[in-house]
Amino acid sequence: MTALSVIIPAKDVAPYIGDTLASLVRNDRPDFEYIVIDDGSSDDTPNIVDDFRKRLPNLRMLRNPAPTGLSAARNQGVADSTGRYITYLDGDDWLAPGYLALALETTERLGVDFSKTDQVQVFGRRRVFKPAPEGRVNQALDPRSGILPANGESMVDYPNACTGIYSRALVDQGLMRFDPALRTCEDRPWAWGLHLKAASYARVPVIGVFYRRQVTGSLTQIGDERQLHFLDACDRIMAMAAADPESDRFLPKALRTYCALMLFQIDKRDRLPRHLQQELVTRCTEALRAFPAEHLERLFIEIDRKRSKRLIRLKDGDYKDLKL
Repeated sequence: MTALSVIIPAKDVAPYIGDTLASLVRNDRPDFEYIVIDDGSSDDTPNIVDDFRKRLPNLRMLRNPAPTGLSAARNQGVADSTGRYITYLDGDDWLAPGYLALALETTERLGVDFSKTDQVQVFGRRRVFKPAPEGRVNQALDPRSGILPANGESMVDYPNACTGIYSRALVDQGLMRFDPALRTCEDRPWAWGLHLKAASYARVPVIGVFYRRQVTGSLTQIGDERQLHFLDACDRIMAMAAADPESDRFLPKALRTYCALMLFQIDKRDRLPRHLQQELVTRCTEALRAFPAEHLERLFIEIDRKRSKRLIRLKDGDYKDLKL
């Protein structure tokens, strides 16, 4: 029986996919399977994947003639998978030798629905260690405890799907599906869903995922309408938090996250064409005006004065020159 399925969406990653698959060779076990979803690549990506079939006998490739997006590709890979557990790996990242077996064995031993591991972010030749923001390690935890605190970093702020091992039971519960309508920030509402509805999780302090940042052609570097999907992702999070029986506990966290992403995106708005800059600030204003007033007022008091003033100006529609 397949123990672990590794889902690898890949689109136009020919400069990197060889390193990705070579790292899987150094992690291979007979009971692991590797599913590459070639999502409409126009470069040599599928040929490089084909070249690895002899080195990874349990590697198979699904090919989409046109791009479907990261979320849909991940969903496609999960639907084709057979493992008791699932993990993800982006086509431009790589894993340390032995990482998969260690992370899987620890997750199985703890008996949790999912585990989260640490990562190393890669900026060219520079490496930055990024630990998961949970101090309790190698123990079964309530996933809802990973949502708070509202005023600090928590596990829902660490949503990268690749830094985790997930039980097949979560697929059966509908918790492993990514929203295909979201072309960016798709991990965030997905992570909130896991933390709100899964039964248990653990932080496993294993360093094994190497995550390339600032890759040319990645969505984080592209200035088009997909950048505005963070608003749709945050709207989904707000709706989940509001519908939860403990909404008073979780809405402040959802709101603070939303506002932080607003300011982050506004600070980087120069990468967007002018009409999308205008749409960005207009939609931010509309969202702020729709937030629960008591939670928003509390946020304005709790955060620093500079950010509070910027958000108040934004809520009031004071952005004639976009210099917020």
